[in-house]
Amino acid sequence: MYFSFSLPLSASLCLSLPLSASLCCCCAGMNAAVRAVVRMGIYVGAKVYFVHEGYQGMVDGGDNIEEASWESVSSMLQVGGTVIGSARCKEFRSHEGRRKAAHHLVQRDITNLCVIGGDGSLTGANLFREEWSGLLEELVQQGLIDEEAAQNNSELHIVGMVGSIDNDFCGTDMTIGTDSALHRIIEVVDAIMTTAQSHQRTFVLEVMGRHCGYLALVSALACGADWVLIPEMPPEDGWEEQMCQKLSENRADKKRLNIIIVAEGAIDSHNKPITTDHIKELVVSCLGFDTRVTILGHVQRGGTPSAFDRILASRMGVEAVLALLEASASTPACVVSLCGNQAVRLPLMECVQMTQDVQKAMDEKNFEEAVRLRGSSFNVAVLNVGAPAAGMNAAVRSAVRVGITEGHKMFAVNDGFEGFYKGQVLGPGLSLTYSPLCRPLTHPLSFEQASHSPPLLYAFLGVMELSAARDKYNEFCVPMVMVPATVSNNIPGSDLSIGADTALNAITDTCDRIKQSASGTKRRVFIIETMGGYCGYLASVGGLAAGADAVYIYEEPFDIRDLQSNVEHLTEKMKTGIQRGLVLRNENSNENFTTDFIYQLYSEEGKGVFDCRKNVLGHMQQGGAPSPFDRNFGTKIAAKAIQWISRKLKESYKEASNCLFCVIMVSCVCFVLSYPISHRIPKEQWWLKLRPLMKILAKYKTSYDVSDSGQLEHVTRVRPKKVD
Repeated sequence: MYFSFSLPLSASLCLSLPLSASLCCCCAGMNAAVRAVVRMGIYVGAKVYFVHEGYQGMVDGGDNIEEASWESVSSMLQVGGTVIGSARCKEFRSHEGRRKAAHHLVQRDITNLCVIGGDGSLTGANLFREEWSGLLEELVQQGLIDEEAAQNNSELHIVGMVGSIDNDFCGTDMTIGTDSALHRIIEVVDAIMTTAQSHQRTFVLEVMGRHCGYLALVSALACGADWVLIPEMPPEDGWEEQMCQKLSENRADKKRLNIIIVAEGAIDSHNKPITTDHIKELVVSCLGFDTRVTILGHVQRGGTPSAFDRILASRMGVEAVLALLEASASTPACVVSLCGNQAVRLPLMECVQMTQDVQKAMDEKNFEEAVRLRGSSFNVAVLNVGAPAAGMNAAVRSAVRVGITEGHKMFAVNDGFEGFYKGQVLGPGLSLTYSPLCRPLTHPLSFEQASHSPPLLYAFLGVMELSAARDKYNEFCVPMVMVPATVSNNIPGSDLSIGADTALNAITDTCDRIKQSASGTKRRVFIIETMGGYCGYLASVGGLAAGADAVYIYEEPFDIRDLQSNVEHLTEKMKTGIQRGLVLRNENSNENFTTDFIYQLYSEEGKGVFDCRKNVLGHMQQGGAPSPFDRNFGTKIAAKAIQWISRKLKESYKEASNCLFCVIMVSCVCFVLSYPISHRIPKEQWWLKLRPLMKILAKYKTSYDVSDSGQLEHVTRVRPKKVD
């Protein structure tokens, strides 16, 4: 995809952003990036252009380079792939082809490129930038442009965004399209599991990843696969016997299901490909198991983008525009990346070089270096506290199995604190990973404040009380750790919590379906109520992912004048040709301005322009199968919790040899400062910074604090810090 936007002549900077999609493939979420760049570019007063069909469109010129408008990117968020096209272009690899592309850009005063693609697309863009001055000189010599045009367009600035389902680009924690691809994989695996369990079959599933095993590894973690094979970590010699022994033990233990996940680029220690057909033949010949092969192929690239990808692409698109606005002659080409939970800018070629170094290390069979470049008995009880959240079972499963691996005896506490009090402790054994832990606490502990507190606070208050009682009871002198799990994502000290991503996807999917249900009607506005208590995370971030026109939350007080202004704004948008409106309201945003009130207000004020419908999503946001993100997040964070407990137990073993019991509570983190119990809202919430972004993309005149944008100078600075 390409974008081009140029500031008015009176501005000090001329900006044109062609937006380029990956030249050879596409992925879900690219359209969200296109939408964000277009609307943020228009917001800052620039002209924005589409360049259709990737670099090919830039070389061919003509109608392939088209000015974009606000309305031209409407209804794109829920569409997979890229609406402006993508194509391979051999001609752009030649000097002459790049000269043609430069000519077509100069004709429209385009001097800034926003490129969405992989390392090949981004490398080509950087080469184009390095040759820019020479290309203009050649165009002047050939008489295709004059000296004035060359002078006015003397600098070319490049900003890249990585669109790749493989998540194989160094410098960013996640690439656009990866999370959506995981959704496709997990949907298939979940469906296959029911068949495999019914027929005692072994399934071999091939997922994409010629050079990167991220999709295979994370999907294996998310679905509990029995065996996984990835390019970066070839199995040792004799792996065939080990795998067959594992599968045989599963069948002996009455396990009806066997899942083997293979990355398409999986190799053995001798660089020989490991194919799904080879694995099938191996299992059939050695074990005689009924074995089926499923190759997902391009199914992983398609489909509706997940909430995570929509939000990630929107944030990256806005950051890309800001980076181009701030670029100067000395500014190197940069790529917008995700570091932790922040959008940052990194030198493009440093990231590309590191990505290429990974492949070089793999070619040289230096797999430890490749993995490094990609991004390593006591009694323990586990209990769930508070309301359920999708992904809790993944956390419990991970905690139990990692604990057993580290030599601990793992126990389960049934029915949370109430079961703890009544002695409902089960175990030890692997069976503890299942349903006995899933029941929420039905009655709070008799703590001073817990009796009138919502379920989320039980774990926090419980641990506080247990900690305060250590002077009186030596039995409480044990390590305790709390894992964040709530759909509301209102845990202080944690950017994300287990269950929030699943709830966001439920909201986004529902909004997509609601809008689609009115495709055959005239202009219509939907008023939708989300969960979250007094925390507006689900409403705000869900609104950003679904393309909402307005979102009402408790943290941002509003009055009748704000409501009236929103109605008028939406009415004006509807008159310009927009057919659908979406308004989200957090359930406790205001005790007087209820969902019914807002629905009636919009219905009355929109008469003659649009009609209204309302929906209360309710507890559907809390149910359903956990998303790949929540499964993976729950697995990793619970494993970290067990590792921390193991370390603390070993450190204090001599001092407290009789206290060998520790507790993991899957509900919230262990440190909370200035946490208002009545409303359960942390004083600092990172996602509130996304509110102006949502308003800008909905065409409101509002300010956006560019100081929140992040820029890091070196790739090494974005490597995740070691977590103790």
